Amino acid sequence: MLIAKPEDIDSLDWEKMQQLIPAIVQDSFDGRVLMQGYMNPAALKHSLDSKEVTFWSRSQQALWTKGETSGNYLNLKSIHSDCDNDCLLILAEPAGPTCHTGAETCFDSSANNTADIAFIATLENLIATRKKEMPAGSYTTELFNSGIKRIAQKVGEEGVETSLAAVAGDDEELLNESADLVFHLLVLLQARGLTLKKTIAVLKSRHQL
Repeated sequence: MLIAKPEDIDSLDWEKMQQLIPAIVQDSFDGRVLMQGYMNPAALKHSLDSKEVTFWSRSQQALWTKGETSGNYLNLKSIHSDCDNDCLLILAEPAGPTCHTGAETCFDSSANNTADIAFIATLENLIATRKKEMPAGSYTTELFNSGIKRIAQKVGEEGVETSLAAVAGDDEELLNESADLVFHLLVLLQARGLTLKKTIAVLKSRHQL
């Protein structure tokens, strides 16, 4: 159930865990599980009102808005309860690393604990970092320095090579060329100040499932 209004708060089973409900926070873009905390009715209401994910701190016995010290807020996108109304799934957009250690997620970042498709988002973030820092010796830096026309040309070339590989029936070459095409398309979007998220928004508007 979508929790969107203050009156929705009363529909949750607060009695089961003594007025506390576990809340799992998921990145609204790439699906990574960022952290887990606990909410009481006041924390949930504050989250809905402020649009910043807020928990109940069991150690401090007080409301705690994630990021109030570090600035790494979790910008609320939506809150959903499970089928028993005793657990919350929160979709949020992180404004920086979520974990107090500086890691992007509180879960083991050394392990590949995200879905394979989420790697596209990781790659896009890396390309954005390359654009900002422009490190010497980087192929991505070279592409950005070459300008929009050259990057667009590369996308066209990779598109043709992908098509040729498909027609030739060479699966391995098709996969390699597809990877090149996706990479250069991500670079082109970044070069124009656009993101994969905006591309996905267009797809979602066309395909309401």
